[in-house]
Amino acid sequence: MTTIGKINLGNNGPLVSKLGLGCMRMSPVWGSEAKDENEAIATIHQALDSGINFLNTGDFYGAGHNELLVGKAIKGRRDEALISVKFGAIFYGNQWLGLDLRPIAIKNFINYSLVRLGIDTIDLYQPCRLDNSVPLEDVIGTVGDLIQEGKVRYLGVSEISADQLRKAHAVHPVTALEIGYSLADRQIESDLLPAAAELGIGVVAFANTAEGLLTGQLTAPLPEGSYQSHFPRFQGDNLVQNLEKVQVLKQMAADKGYTPTQLAIAWVNAQGGHIMPLVSMSRRSRLPENLEAMTIGFTPEEMQLLNAHFAPGAILGNTYLQR
Repeated sequence: MTTIGKINLGNNGPLVSKLGLGCMRMSPVWGSEAKDENEAIATIHQALDSGINFLNTGDFYGAGHNELLVGKAIKGRRDEALISVKFGAIFYGNQWLGLDLRPIAIKNFINYSLVRLGIDTIDLYQPCRLDNSVPLEDVIGTVGDLIQEGKVRYLGVSEISADQLRKAHAVHPVTALEIGYSLADRQIESDLLPAAAELGIGVVAFANTAEGLLTGQLTAPLPEGSYQSHFPRFQGDNLVQNLEKVQVLKQMAADKGYTPTQLAIAWVNAQGGHIMPLVSMSRRSRLPENLEAMTIGFTPEEMQLLNAHFAPGAILGNTYLQR
């Protein structure tokens, strides 16, 4: 199996694998069925064996189940894993209730996370979003305090604007920005990505297939009950036209001997040495394909075609980031 290379996460961050493992889908989230826990743990072990050391979770994934699972997987292998944890989201009965970003809540959240993960320090700790319910300075400052206390190593942020990123970095150095990024979601190229590059902040890019749109496996209309159905881009004529757009990616993938998913990941990987594709997996069988995607290159003509065909705004309907 292909092994993965390493990069520095930002100018002053830790050495991480160029490909990250998203662990969310290993747990029952938003009403999905529970996965095979043994298979999930085996997937994490095989990822570590392949050199993937970045494991991404959230304290609200499966109401703590995901952290417990990751904790089991890294037991005895703590030094091989860099653990990234998001906090702040409040769910009840699989329903989103909002955010709790009060300093007192953050200090409570991290204690539970440390216990569930079975570790003394979280490597990268980040609010999952910011909603102005609590001053940004208080949220970021609290994580800064946790770093001083030794409970956190590095500060991360997720799904924020360029202005918020600059303000957060002024309060405490930000190591990584976690954000959705794909051929179908390129709006961050105008201001957020340049801000991260200017400040020396690493980018952890999730949703590389745009919630499955770029896999080449979707058909219109979606099956009843599909979680994507609440996104406008997967509804009605939007979905029909968006799937037509994906035909170019499908054809290029066939010509190159890969899958559309692999090319979608490869495109994100090709956007810079400071950008890490974060790919969700719950089965070992997905690892070889995703690792191979990190070896795929594009000719200048191929890259020009993809960038023009999937220019910002080419995909119709709201994006994940606007949810």
